[in-house]
Amino acid sequence: MDIGFWLIQTLNALQLSMLLFLLSVGLTVIFGLMHFVNLAHGALYAFGAYVAATVSASLGYWPALVLAPIAVAAIGFVLYATLIRSMRKSGPMAQVLVTFGLIFALLDLTRILWGDLALGMQLPQLLSGRVTLGGLGYPVYRLFIIALGAAVFVTLALVLGRTQIGAMIRAGVDNDEMAACLGINVERLFFAVFCVGCALAGLAGVVAAPILSVTPDMGLQILIPTLIVIVIGGLGSLKGAITGSLIYGFVTTFGAVFLPGLASILIYALLALVLVVRPTGLFPARG
Repeated sequence: MDIGFWLIQTLNALQLSMLLFLLSVGLTVIFGLMHFVNLAHGALYAFGAYVAATVSASLGYWPALVLAPIAVAAIGFVLYATLIRSMRKSGPMAQVLVTFGLIFALLDLTRILWGDLALGMQLPQLLSGRVTLGGLGYPVYRLFIIALGAAVFVTLALVLGRTQIGAMIRAGVDNDEMAACLGINVERLFFAVFCVGCALAGLAGVVAAPILSVTPDMGLQILIPTLIVIVIGGLGSLKGAITGSLIYGFVTTFGAVFLPGLASILIYALLALVLVVRPTGLFPARG
């Protein structure tokens, strides 16, 4: 266990954390701002992966990186206009039931369009190599995922903390009724945030596609880790999303190394501890 071992395991943890962050940050802001339980977020992630695999087969990776989030945002637009807006005041149980059913509707749609066989996605030449770190080789693409997640975090932090639209979003998360009284078009804000959250789910699908098999049920596989991240970090909080993602990534990665027999239950034990000590999560939004 030399410095190379620790470095590689730390990078593995960061790569998993940033992938979960890309998926969880859109969902947690939707939860916090709209008070809407959208369990179909994972299905949008899977749809983004399929779109990326299809586009990349003909146009390459970089067009897929741009077009897949746009396609998933377009799906979010349709879902919001036809279903989400009318369900916002229905209560969490109705939202859970409807979006849970939407998971399987989107699952069957992907099977109709692409079939049940797993798809792969070719990496561009720029990201396909390995670099030597601590005497060991490490894939460049995993470093790209870490850098992309960090860039998204910094961008969102600047937008939410330094711009007028960010102040409006924070006001809506803290108290949407008061924000509406102050003249903020909360409905339009809800719509924009929902579409951005869907686009981030599509972006997570793009970056996951080359390292995971693109299958119809990949959205179901990622849903539980994403919900764990949100519960640990706290609803509606960018700080909570990045903190929960880092905790999940490091506990899962180093747990598998040092306690392989208990690795599968460590994160659930931590989740239970957080729920007992801080039921609202570590960094929840005030609202």
